[in-house]
Amino acid sequence: MLRCAIGRAARARPAAGLAKSVTMLDILNLALPFFGLIFLGLAAGKIKRIDDSGLRWMNFFILYIALPALFYRILARTPLDELRQYGFIGATTLATYSAFALAFSFATIIRDGRLDESAIAGLAGGYGNIGYMGPGIALAALGEAAAAPVALIFCFDTLLLFSMVPLLMALAAPQRRKFGTVALGVARQILLHPLVIASALGIASAALRLELPVALDRSLRLLEAAAAPSALFTLGVTVALRRVDSLAWEVPLMVVIKLVLHPLLALLFLHLLGPFDAAWVNAAVLMASLPPALNVFVFARQYDVWVAQASSAVLVGTAASIVTLTTIMWLVRAGYVANLAN
Repeated sequence: MLRCAIGRAARARPAAGLAKSVTMLDILNLALPFFGLIFLGLAAGKIKRIDDSGLRWMNFFILYIALPALFYRILARTPLDELRQYGFIGATTLATYSAFALAFSFATIIRDGRLDESAIAGLAGGYGNIGYMGPGIALAALGEAAAAPVALIFCFDTLLLFSMVPLLMALAAPQRRKFGTVALGVARQILLHPLVIASALGIASAALRLELPVALDRSLRLLEAAAAPSALFTLGVTVALRRVDSLAWEVPLMVVIKLVLHPLLALLFLHLLGPFDAAWVNAAVLMASLPPALNVFVFARQYDVWVAQASSAVLVGTAASIVTLTTIMWLVRAGYVANLAN
């Protein structure tokens, strides 16, 4: 299982991921299985044309059961002192906000001031696949030392962007719903998000040093192991079902912001607000290097704006990240990223 492989990998190398003798072949052996699961789902989606509704139970399992189990167990096993990294939270959140703001600004110019379309484009430039891809790749590359930073980045990036996009949509079309109603709905959506709830319960368990019954802990461990493979396969199927008729010229710009500028911004803010432990720096830059998340398309379809472009951004970003993310993983494992930040 994935967790067993991660455990063996963590024991076989330093947690900070600073091995100097790492080769590109080592990185390909680490990264390609993850992309292989995505493209296995992509092939399955193209060959077996099952209706989009067939993904609903799989998405429910991933979002409400498997990933919450993963985040709960990550945080419950993390000493509480490791979670009080306010400088790290500030650095990574500022990097995500800056990438979003940059993409949003360019899109505002390109789209003649359309706030609604620009908000989705900003999401494509700032919000990576930190739920489906992030935990699996970071834990496999860096071991258990990446668990706490990954969980913190997920929580605060989600809080930031899941707040900003609905509020910008309310400003773009104030006649739809009152701003106060939207703000209340956004707060409810965030507080009741299954991954946010699971993270809060994990932090509470860490603070109380709670030991779960053996049977429940083993059940959560099985779900944790299923999270990454299920999420990556489902990501591939979902991308396969999205049509890309033509590539709007602003899409590559948003992908470049997400895959290139976002990790550079993360490195910059980590340097300015650091120093931080090497494993935390490496985890942050890896998370910033992830391609646009499926939630970009979900939000686009929800508000019926920038839908085709959002689909293209997810597809193109995921394909391009084979090169960019693999390169970042090599830089991380070789120790260059942590040295630059500190």
